[in-house]
Amino acid sequence: MKNKALITVFLIGVIAIFYMIQQGMSRSQTVRQVINETGIAKMESKADAVRKYPDKNLLSKEKSPYLLQHANNPVHWYPWGDDAFAKAKAEDKPVFLSIGYSTCHWCHVMEHESFENHEIAEVMNKYFVSIKMDREERPDVDNIYMKAVMSLTGSGGWPLSVFVTADRKPFYGGTYFPPDSQWGRPGFKELLVSINDAWQNKRDELVKSSHSITQNLQSKSFWGQIAGNPMPDEGTLRSAYGQYAQRFDSRYGGFGGAPKFPSSHNLSFLLRYWKRANEPKALEMVEKTLTEMAKGGMYDQVGGGFHRYSTDQRWHIPHFEKMMYDQAILVKTYLEAYQGTKDEKYAQTARETFEYVLRDMTDPKGGFYSAEDADSLPPEKFTNMTPAEDLSSEKTEGAFYLWRYQEVVEHFGKESAEIFNYYYGVESRGNALSDPHGEFRGKNILYVAHGLEETAQKFGKTPQEIQQILNESKNKLFEVRKLRPRPHLDDKVLVDWNGLMISSLALGSRVLDEPRYGQAAEKSAQFILSTLVRKDWRLLHRYRDGEAGILGTLEDYAFFIHGLIDLYEATFKEEYLKEAKRLTEDMIKLFWDDKEGGFFFTATDAEKLLIREKEIYDGAIPSGNSIATLDLLRMGRLTLNREWEKKAEQLFKAFGQELSSGPSAYAQSLMALDFAIGPSREIVLAGQKDDPQTQEMLKSLYRRFIPNKVVIFRPVSDEEAGAIVDIIPFVKGQTALSSKTTAYVCTNYNCKFPTDDIDKFNELLEDR
Repeated sequence: MKNKALITVFLIGVIAIFYMIQQGMSRSQTVRQVINETGIAKMESKADAVRKYPDKNLLSKEKSPYLLQHANNPVHWYPWGDDAFAKAKAEDKPVFLSIGYSTCHWCHVMEHESFENHEIAEVMNKYFVSIKMDREERPDVDNIYMKAVMSLTGSGGWPLSVFVTADRKPFYGGTYFPPDSQWGRPGFKELLVSINDAWQNKRDELVKSSHSITQNLQSKSFWGQIAGNPMPDEGTLRSAYGQYAQRFDSRYGGFGGAPKFPSSHNLSFLLRYWKRANEPKALEMVEKTLTEMAKGGMYDQVGGGFHRYSTDQRWHIPHFEKMMYDQAILVKTYLEAYQGTKDEKYAQTARETFEYVLRDMTDPKGGFYSAEDADSLPPEKFTNMTPAEDLSSEKTEGAFYLWRYQEVVEHFGKESAEIFNYYYGVESRGNALSDPHGEFRGKNILYVAHGLEETAQKFGKTPQEIQQILNESKNKLFEVRKLRPRPHLDDKVLVDWNGLMISSLALGSRVLDEPRYGQAAEKSAQFILSTLVRKDWRLLHRYRDGEAGILGTLEDYAFFIHGLIDLYEATFKEEYLKEAKRLTEDMIKLFWDDKEGGFFFTATDAEKLLIREKEIYDGAIPSGNSIATLDLLRMGRLTLNREWEKKAEQLFKAFGQELSSGPSAYAQSLMALDFAIGPSREIVLAGQKDDPQTQEMLKSLYRRFIPNKVVIFRPVSDEEAGAIVDIIPFVKGQTALSSKTTAYVCTNYNCKFPTDDIDKFNELLEDR
């Protein structure tokens, strides 16, 4: 009853504030009057405005590419920090908090329309203290204010636009605002004036609203209790499967309608459910979705890698930005599908995605970059521009990836062009079925419109001949595309996203038998360990331009541990398991909630924010708690530390209500639950790493889809084995029985007789 009363008060307060601000927009001073009061009544160029305030915009010394994009705005931006809020308090002003990221399309739009507009900037500078924040640098802050805006408006996104008091409490917010009111959306100009009017004349109501919103956030922040929650079980897995089956799009794959996000951890869960329950429908959903995504425009058919999401139901028209975390999560699902089905097309998609990452998204020091923008300069603009021109405002969505029909014909012979255009759906008038902003007119998004067999039949050739023509044609277009202006690259290195890619590359090195992938994973891990770990062993979050900084969150620890475990299993280098063990101990010390169970998002030594969150929802990226649960289970099995497995059980209990009531929202947690329920395997190979039998056993192991396992290598000699025995004492007695590599295959700690016979080893792997 207390919570219901609090929510009722909150809703009444929010409605009142919205009404007050909307009314204020209709009766307050005009923007022109406010501008005149500032002494600026004439139009100024962007350059004039920047020169006028050279010391007021404080973003030029920041490392974030997003903040640097705004360093020349006439807005007096502050980075997030005490200085901005101290200024707001001293000058008795509200704070305007703008959150986005450097590859965010609508962030660019709002910057160009509003933050580069000198009139709007004057209003902001006169009446507000303005803060610009990169959500990828500070996901902890972004999470809180995103929840505030969603509670206010029912939706969220970026740019996130929030008005807060000097004590950091939100009282009004939204996402993108156009500069002027249109289509029922309030204009940013009028909104600023209205909020200033309310701040001056109805301050008490705004402050009361900020307290109410903050209380609502605190009441809704998850404080899971171990006692009293249902313990998720095998029935939870069945329930999740049923929810996915209900939402599955049997025609195009994926779940629901447009827009369609890949969320491939959902598919990885379904692969595990297929394995557990022998349910063919689960595998069918996975295969249909992976096939359609790889055929669609959401996949870069020329250069490899996946775009962020599809704006349509068919995976045809993407939002063209490319995120590192999407590559990492998707490529792992394709690898697992290849293991489960032996279908080479999944392996090929994985290889092409890895090649994109290693070619275009890898820092020379080894870290993986964050993202590539959706927007870029159209080739025709780039060709005709003069050195002095700034055409940044001329960038359009997908320009780097789109092709005109005639352009394709010019680069190929007639026959090759006809085959290519038929296969990839290239049309003379363009092939975009929807184009809300007029950016795709007369252009083509490459997608597989007709299959290989169908194309071969139409042109009277063999599939092999068609494939060769397509490969040669793609290579030519790739070379042509290299001459185009590339989309903006966000070159910061984030530990959490790197952890995901390290994990996928490590697995790929085994599944695809490609040492380069393992080497790239190692280089990234070594870079993080040498550059993003402080002298006091504290893990940091972000590296860019020679600077490592920002305290790591739960996701940095959990995802990097996840990658290190997989890297150990790919290389059997004990240092990675040793680091994973140390980081697991630190993760528990810094983030674990001893009272209620589960991990907080921020550590005990982190900045104190309005709330200290605990998150289990698996959105575009799996939650830190879900990956941490799997880490605890795997590290518990590897080291026989039962306390870590007990913590995983406590975590399931802490979030039991959420997991049981809506399980399909927690796919990564369900994968951890699948591991915990078992059966799971503990596999020890005792022998020489480079022994042919060792390699044959490993190839045999990774040809199979066995997700719930840990793999340990025990060198033959006790001297060589010392390092791994220190971490995993139970392998001391698991030695090679003869001159050949010996396998110890255990299920839930129950071990079969060891064997040095490969056929027997295969039998043990097949035994369920």
